Amino acid sequence: MKPARPYEPYLLLAPTLALLTLFFIVPFFVAAKESLFTWDLLTPRTYVGLSNYEILWERGELWRIFRNTLTYSAVVVTGAIVLGLALALLLDRKGLLAAFVRGAIFSAYVVSWVAVALLFMWLLDGEAGLVTRLAMAMGLPKKNWLGDVDLALYTLAVVSIWKIAGYAMIVFLAGLQDIPPVLYEAAALDGAGPIMRFRNVTWPALGPSAAFVATSSLILSFQAFDVVRIMTQGGPVHATEFFVYAIYEQIFLNLRVGRASALTLVFGVVVFSLTALELRLFRRREVA
Repeated sequence: MKPARPYEPYLLLAPTLALLTLFFIVPFFVAAKESLFTWDLLTPRTYVGLSNYEILWERGELWRIFRNTLTYSAVVVTGAIVLGLALALLLDRKGLLAAFVRGAIFSAYVVSWVAVALLFMWLLDGEAGLVTRLAMAMGLPKKNWLGDVDLALYTLAVVSIWKIAGYAMIVFLAGLQDIPPVLYEAAALDGAGPIMRFRNVTWPALGPSAAFVATSSLILSFQAFDVVRIMTQGGPVHATEFFVYAIYEQIFLNLRVGRASALTLVFGVVVFSLTALELRLFRRREVA
């Protein structure tokens, strides 16, 4: 057997590295440069140093956007893991009915965000939505799900969980089917009940699956744009203004390229830091 050439792994990685460099690394450094200038796409650039960051911080925009995004992401990641795992445990069985239900649940993931947002706008309309009508039929007070400052963010989070729960379910199903049955048999012989078997066998074995679902859900939630643009436009009173929508607003609506670039830079650092922290916590848990 011929030994592998030392440069072959780099040749295999070259296309991916080239795409990452072209579409992620280079734009990141361009944004870092543009964040030091003020520019409205019409007049010449003016160097302002760190003024864009200072303005965003002093006005409270940076903290508000970070808080909104982090709250939304925490709810989405937690909901995706809990609901995806629950569905996987419930549907981890043979039969046409279980297969049909799995396919129906996963179908929500392949539907576009625009279609999902329009569907839920109809369902959650404060006056004529189906949810509002059902609430009124049961004698419950009407709720303005998308217009209430205290509810709008969590409403968007629930919509996002509904869409991505099928994907999380598939990942957990794959993890469940990789667990050797002999582990459950040994635990049953030791007198472990269903809860103990889940705690000591199922959940530890699903550590990599949970880490993957958490990381992918975190990145997806930080990229939320379509659902915000269609359902709330960042309102009410900036309650659903997340990083990506705030960047879009700064550059395309306010023509502030410098501030948009500053937000982009902070956004990239936050996503990288949280992803690295999340993976480290899961790895430490697996070692423990």
